[in-house]
Amino acid sequence: MASTASGSLALSLSLVAISMAFFHKGAAETFTVEGQNLATDNVSVVEGEMATISCRVRNNDDSVIQLLNPNRQTIYFKDVRPLKDSRFQLMNFSDNELRVSLSNVSLSDDGRYVCQLYTDPPQEAYADITVLVPPGSPIIESREDVVSEGNETELTCTASGSKPAASIRWMKGDEEMTGETTVEEMYDRMFTVTSRVRFLVSKEDDGVPVDCIIDHPAANDLLAQRNLEVLYKPEVKIVVTYPEGLTREGDNLDLTCIAGGKPHPHQINWLRVNEDMPSHAVVTGSDLFIENLNKSFNGTYRCVASNTVGEAYDDYILYVYDSRAGEGAPPKLDHAVIGGVVAVVMFAILCALIVLGRYFARHKGTYFTHEAKGADDAADADTAIINAEGGNTNTDEKKEYYI
Repeated sequence: MASTASGSLALSLSLVAISMAFFHKGAAETFTVEGQNLATDNVSVVEGEMATISCRVRNNDDSVIQLLNPNRQTIYFKDVRPLKDSRFQLMNFSDNELRVSLSNVSLSDDGRYVCQLYTDPPQEAYADITVLVPPGSPIIESREDVVSEGNETELTCTASGSKPAASIRWMKGDEEMTGETTVEEMYDRMFTVTSRVRFLVSKEDDGVPVDCIIDHPAANDLLAQRNLEVLYKPEVKIVVTYPEGLTREGDNLDLTCIAGGKPHPHQINWLRVNEDMPSHAVVTGSDLFIENLNKSFNGTYRCVASNTVGEAYDDYILYVYDSRAGEGAPPKLDHAVIGGVVAVVMFAILCALIVLGRYFARHKGTYFTHEAKGADDAADADTAIINAEGGNTNTDEKKEYYI
C-alpha cells in the first residue's frame, strides 16, 4: 500500500510539473491560432445546478487536451483530475473531446475556463461560465392602504439578491404601466432592483389587481400582487314602487331611493326642491310615501345620499294628472298596419286603371251622326240620300255605348 501511494504521488507530481511548464510557455504565447481545431461553448447555469464544459477537437493528431479553471489551475489533464475538487467529474474523454461536469455550482465558480490543446503552437478556447442567481420573492408595498377616487396612489416593488439584475414590469388588470426603476449593486455582483409606479384611481379601480412581474433568466412566473381598495361617493337612483302608470289625483305615491357607494352611505335624505314637503308625506329610511295626491304636490323630489367621500342625488319630477286621465282614450293606432292598408288600396286602384285602359283600347267602334243613319245600306246615291233623310225606316241601326 505504501508503494502504491508513493506511485500515485509521483504521478501527481509529474502531472503538476508538466502543467507548470506548459503554463509558463502558454503565458508567453497566449493567443488563438486562426483555423485551430479546438472549440468550446459558453455556459449559463443557475446557482446550485450543474454545468457542463466540453472541449472539442476536430482533427486531433494525438495531442493532449486539458481543462483549466479561471485561476489557470488544471482541472483535468487528459482523463486525470489533479485538482482536488470532487464536484468536477469526467463525463467523456476521447481523442476528440474532453467533457467535464461541475455540480452544485456556486458564485465562486463564475468566470472563464480554458480548454488547451498541446500543439505547436498550443491552442486555447475559452468557455465563460455565468452563474445565475434568481431574486428572492418580490415585495410590493403601497403608500396608503386605501385611496379615494380622483387621488393619486404609489406602489413600490423590490426584487433583491439577483445576478444579473432583474427587470420589473407593472400590470393593472389588463393595462400595462410604466414604473421608475433603480438598480443597486451589492456584493459579488449581486443586484437589488426597485420600481415605483404612480397613477390616479377611479371607482372602477376598486378591487382591480396590480401585479409586479419579475423577469429574470433564472426565474419563471415570479410576481407580487396587490388589490386596490378605492373609496368613492354614493351612486343614487330613485325607483317608483307605486303607481305603475300615471300619477292621478287621489292616488298614493311610493318612491324608493337606492344608494350605493364605498363606504356605504351613512345618511339618506328626501327633500322637495325649492318647496316644502307635503304635510302628510312620510319618510321611512330610504322610502318616501305620499297619499291622496293632488296637483299642489307637483314638483321635483330629490333623494340625497352621503358618505365620507362625498354626496350624490337623484331627482323625481312629480306631475299629478286628473283623476280620469287616461280613461276611455282611443286605442293607439298601429301606424305600420295603417300604412300597409293604404298601400294595398293604392295598388288595387292602380290595377283597376290598367285593366280599364286595356279594355277601351280593344273596343274602338264607329258611330254616325243623325243625318247619316241608313246611308250604309243604300244601293245608289239617290237611295242613300232618301235613307239619310229618314225615308228607310226599316234599316237596322248600329248602336254603341261608351262609358
